[in-house]
Amino acid sequence: MTQLFFWAPEAIVNVAQVRHRSPLRYPGGKTWLVPRVNYWLRSLPQRPTEFFEPFAGGAIVALSVAFEEWAEHVTIVELDEDVAALWHTILDDEGGAQWLADRITSFPITLENVQVCLAESGGTVRERAFRTVLRNRVNRGGILAPGAGLIRYGENNKGILSRWYPVTIARRILDIGEIRHRIRFIEGDGLAVIEQNAENANAVFFIDPPYTAGNKSAGSRLYRYSELDHEELFHLTSELCGDFLMTYDNDDRLRALAEQHNFDTQAVAMKNTHHAEMTELLIGRNLNWCRQANGQAEIAEEAGNNE
Repeated sequence: MTQLFFWAPEAIVNVAQVRHRSPLRYPGGKTWLVPRVNYWLRSLPQRPTEFFEPFAGGAIVALSVAFEEWAEHVTIVELDEDVAALWHTILDDEGGAQWLADRITSFPITLENVQVCLAESGGTVRERAFRTVLRNRVNRGGILAPGAGLIRYGENNKGILSRWYPVTIARRILDIGEIRHRIRFIEGDGLAVIEQNAENANAVFFIDPPYTAGNKSAGSRLYRYSELDHEELFHLTSELCGDFLMTYDNDDRLRALAEQHNFDTQAVAMKNTHHAEMTELLIGRNLNWCRQANGQAEIAEEAGNNE
């Protein structure tokens, strides 16, 4: 089983040292948090029976848990129909992962071909899944929300080619397909799934909602479905029998909500997609596992391509 570095709360995780599992480069993705999730799960009295990620998006955390078997089984939930088509194709469609991998590696990527493909609508679930991967990889910041524009310059002025790694993306999809028996996908409302599983004491929840509660509200421009009743989310989370870890903007309103529900909070350092140093807020019942980390590292295996 892969071992990961763990960093103290004030340290910034180098995401190049974390194994990247998702085919999507998701805005607000939590690759940087994977080592801390590992540490959190290892701090629990026993290995969780079920791991839920109710606002999955690119699902990097849930995928890492599934690959490393930090829980017996993983459930990911996503409301966005296009992202859902991707997970349906990889996880629920026999042969879907291979079809999608082949489609990606054989696609002749030019600006004209991209524009023609993304102008299409409807089609099969598989075709919609491919358009989702393509759009994610050629749009600025990986944004899938309506109105997002294509990458203009990108790395080394490669434009739309700068985030298109067909072999790497295809390999990730095939790898996920090989462990799909460990992962259940639900297309639907994350709040409903939390409520339905609140009494399962052997389940843990990683909750990374769209950031629309604080002053920045970045989620409103990044995601198709960004509106969320944050007060209801905190209420439902307070009723969970199992443990949870929640992430949010480091914002006074969120700290107040956490305090209202007697949750513990810890600011952790990270870098955003523009490499600017900032902090995000971890919320849980008891975050002593995070504060007590001494920064001692375990040897990490090869991380692979960092996109």
